[in-house]
Amino acid sequence: MADYKAPLRDMQFVLNEVFEVAKLWAELPALAETVDADTAAAILEEAGKVTAGSIAPLNRSGDEEGCQWTDGAVSTPAGFPEAYRTYAEGGWVGVGGDPEFGGMGMPKAISAQVEEMVHSANMSFGLYPMLTAGACLSLNAHASEELKQKYLPNMYAGVWAGSMCLTEPHAGTDLGIIRTKAEPQADGSYRISGTKIFITGGEHDLTENIIHLVLAKLPDAPAGPKGISLFVVPKVLVNADGSLGERNAVSCGSIEHKMGIKGSATCVMNFDGATGWIVDAPNKGLAAMFTMMNYERLGVGIQGLAAGERSYQSAVEYARERIQSRAPTGPVAKDKAADPIIVHPDVRRMLLTMKALNEGGRAFSSYVAMQLDTAKFSEDATTRKRAEELVALLTPVAKAFLTDVGLEACVHGQQIFGGHGYIREWGQEQLVRDVRIAQIYEGTNGIQALDLAGRKIVASGGAFYKHFADEVKAFANGAGAELAEFVEPLKAAIANLDELTAWLLEQGKANPNEIGAASVEYLHVFGYTAYAYMWALMARAAQGKEGQDEFYASKLGIARFFFARLLPRIHSLTASVKAGSESLYLLDAAQF
Repeated sequence: MADYKAPLRDMQFVLNEVFEVAKLWAELPALAETVDADTAAAILEEAGKVTAGSIAPLNRSGDEEGCQWTDGAVSTPAGFPEAYRTYAEGGWVGVGGDPEFGGMGMPKAISAQVEEMVHSANMSFGLYPMLTAGACLSLNAHASEELKQKYLPNMYAGVWAGSMCLTEPHAGTDLGIIRTKAEPQADGSYRISGTKIFITGGEHDLTENIIHLVLAKLPDAPAGPKGISLFVVPKVLVNADGSLGERNAVSCGSIEHKMGIKGSATCVMNFDGATGWIVDAPNKGLAAMFTMMNYERLGVGIQGLAAGERSYQSAVEYARERIQSRAPTGPVAKDKAADPIIVHPDVRRMLLTMKALNEGGRAFSSYVAMQLDTAKFSEDATTRKRAEELVALLTPVAKAFLTDVGLEACVHGQQIFGGHGYIREWGQEQLVRDVRIAQIYEGTNGIQALDLAGRKIVASGGAFYKHFADEVKAFANGAGAELAEFVEPLKAAIANLDELTAWLLEQGKANPNEIGAASVEYLHVFGYTAYAYMWALMARAAQGKEGQDEFYASKLGIARFFFARLLPRIHSLTASVKAGSESLYLLDAAQF
């Protein structure tokens, strides 16, 4: 596999030339004194060095060794603890953390790029700081000042890690039926009892303590999701002076043996009367968890992008070097026995598809990150509300579409290698295995589609969607004639999505089955349309510069490929949506 190189040029292009993020940061007082274009560039350059130099080399060995469980203790693959210390000492765990407690205070638009780099380098490794950052986010937003002071500095510093304990053996998507209990104690603490499964980083040897955020129910809690509370439960209790005390009644019962991400410990966690403290108010746990969810679900989407980027880097290097057969138009490498496979139409189709999906995904994830920054930091209530509603709308798209097309990109990368793509030493088969989980965890992609169609479209009466559609139309209608080749198909795509959204709103009123039946294809139509908007924006930023730098010429070429070969996918998807739900219910359960 090719050595990983962070795509810094493309990241800078997206941030500075497409979105001009420095203008947004200047408008947000909380960020204006913290970050500018130069600061962002320096941070990304250093992140590129540490991910490529310290983390990427552990990707294959970490997959082959995996995590090991012995009598409740979990050891990560060789090199992981040392690399984690290097990563933590650089401040990368707290790159988006609150400066009051030792974080860097960078906007999500920056931390999103860092996340892409670490997941491209080594997805298993990247999950440990990712889960810690998510736990920190919930604590910072909802915990008492005492709890924040007690836990956040060491978590941002990477001295302690964090985990999110939601899922139980019988309760995955339906968290309202969890059984983990929290019993109030006289000193204000709680005794937490129950079992959680699929807990990423629930136990490991990277840090001296792990701070678990645990969903549980109080004895008098109402039934369903309204009765869920959130608790902070440290692996090792923390004394009043901040030193570590006794081991809490938390243990790892086992780790899962998985298809991919083998260097990430996926744990069964047992809480046997463990001591914990409530975060926020009783029965408000799901709201506290959802503060983290928008960031984490975007982060999982970025994992899809990251794997696709890593696959592309190896595939394009291989395609330039591997010689097989002659080009259809005649020999290209006349001094060799055959031509490099990059001359063949199907190989070019796959490479171009990967590049278009990766670069479109980088722009889209950055766009969603900017909405998160606006929602968090804007002091204008109207601006903040619009951003919050856009985040709600776009988060399921980002999670599901980025990971669906991320798998597609990795499969293309594997295919380009031919038989070597199936062989471990080339790395492509690992990427296919690793990225597959991204479509499943943090809410399966089917659930994301149902969330988009049911909650964000139908339940809002299309109000959230209108923000996005109006923005796209304003851009398209204001574009000059020189962008017509990109804007005209964008106009047609958003008109199609308008019509499909209206269809969904109408059909959903009459038959609830239509929402679920349409949801996955609808999300994909939305995703390709959103990417069309991103590619039109990138074409605008590149146009007129193609003579100066081949980077811009390449960008325009990929944009033309996207509109010609990938955007038309929306037509078959739209037809599938409009076919309705009837054919899904023609068989009785016994007939399957």
